[in-house]
Amino acid sequence: MIEELLPPGVVSVHTFGDRLETPLFPEEEAVIARAVAKRRVEFTTVRACAREALAKLGYPPAPLLPGERGAPGWPDGVVGSMTHCAGYRAATVARSGEVAALGIDAEPDAPVPEGVLEAIARPEDLAAMAALPTGGPAWDRVLFSAKESVYKAWFPLARRFLDFQEASVAILADGTFEARILVPGPELLGRPLTRFSGRWMAKDGLVLTAIAVEG
Repeated sequence: MIEELLPPGVVSVHTFGDRLETPLFPEEEAVIARAVAKRRVEFTTVRACAREALAKLGYPPAPLLPGERGAPGWPDGVVGSMTHCAGYRAATVARSGEVAALGIDAEPDAPVPEGVLEAIARPEDLAAMAALPTGGPAWDRVLFSAKESVYKAWFPLARRFLDFQEASVAILADGTFEARILVPGPELLGRPLTRFSGRWMAKDGLVLTAIAVEG
């Protein structure tokens, strides 16, 4: 599913169930030594997806350890992103010479919990949502997912936290979204990084969003 939102050159692997057949490396085991069962299953399954995706790029299995702010560490020459929610786990990777950053997110297609929309949405985000057709997916969840993908694409490039209120996101009915970064960021391809373009889809009870930043 997530591959439908990403350009050629990005390798994606997803699963709708748990994948526990791929053993973790000792370094990964140490990360989740005290984790509850749910966290262990998610961690293991999404890394099985990531290792399969990396193999398609020609990379051997290697530990994929959470780094600063939990962002996964990737082998040299690779960019990637992971996501997991109930009923879906996915990983995407690409060569860093072709893609500068990736951000993906999966969520249940259901309204966000009470109080979340007020915390994440800017007035312009809400105005864009108000223009969307009724009877579609949970638009507040699409917005939340898009902002998650924005952060996942932003952090490896900027190496700084990005609050939900520091990005303005307009969800469009055509399956795309546009994000405007409201704080100073790094330069990319000789220009300040101020915007991201992404895609979204709602299918099989899920909301998926993805960003691939041109390298």
